[in-house]
Amino acid sequence: MKKVFATTAVVFLLIALTAAGHSCSLYNKSHPGIVILDNLTPEGITNPLLFTNVFHPYSRPVEGALLWEGDEDFRNACSQMETASRMAAFKTSLPDPLPGEEYNIALAAEILAGTIVEPGAILSMNQTIGPYSRDRGFGEGPAYHGTRVVTTTGGGVCKIATTLYNTAVLADLEIIERRAHGMLVPYVPPGQDATVSYGVKDLKFRNNTESPILIWAQARENILYMAFYGEKVTKEISWNREILNLQNTYTIYRPSRELLPGEERVIIPGADGLTVRSWITILHDDGKREIQDLGVDYYRPMPRVVEQGV
Repeated sequence: MKKVFATTAVVFLLIALTAAGHSCSLYNKSHPGIVILDNLTPEGITNPLLFTNVFHPYSRPVEGALLWEGDEDFRNACSQMETASRMAAFKTSLPDPLPGEEYNIALAAEILAGTIVEPGAILSMNQTIGPYSRDRGFGEGPAYHGTRVVTTTGGGVCKIATTLYNTAVLADLEIIERRAHGMLVPYVPPGQDATVSYGVKDLKFRNNTESPILIWAQARENILYMAFYGEKVTKEISWNREILNLQNTYTIYRPSRELLPGEERVIIPGADGLTVRSWITILHDDGKREIQDLGVDYYRPMPRVVEQGV
């Protein structure tokens, strides 16, 4: 079988440096971390920047027992719906959550837990959890707006959308609607995030199995856990991505009277932009390999903001 070379540590390096407050580029030609991957790419892909099942410090599938799986309420729900088999599970950590973010995520997870998606039905995150308003109990939290991070009611629920999206993909469900953020996020690899905005952007997927799906979610100690229960999934699913293009960040300078003339202070470290193509490879029990395209996402550079003394 033909082989493709890929640098697996680069995405990890990007996310780790960004989370630590550094401006960083994705591609480092001198990086020695090389592995060999099976050629599972869609036809026509030749770019060597290919990644499969990238290790990430803040998010990954869950293999072991989950917090709620011994709870009576959860067991009763599984028994009533005959959804005892875990289809997929995913967890997302919140690096340095901003004020209000952790609360909004916990509330959204509580609303989502116990949701049933019947065979053939489509789940809409906005219809299930939203509107993300004060009337629903949501508070102020951080959200992306263009190339800025702003505060808005319900800010932070995109972590729910991202975790829901990853769990749905790993369960091999049909994705109906999904939008990426305008800039890279620190908590999942490029191409694995999802954003929502009530009435504008939604996350939707279809239960394409023959059994109901029970969704459960819980946030604890800055980690969001989510799982789907229904038909047993015997397929092996790998997430792949190809970096198509890189775009350097830029610097915005702002005058500050808090600094002496000639002094500088970095307010936002910034991050490069990129274009990424994603797809999953499904390995069936009979050895058949199937590829499903997840589309192309473009992330704008996050500008580096520096204050200068005047």
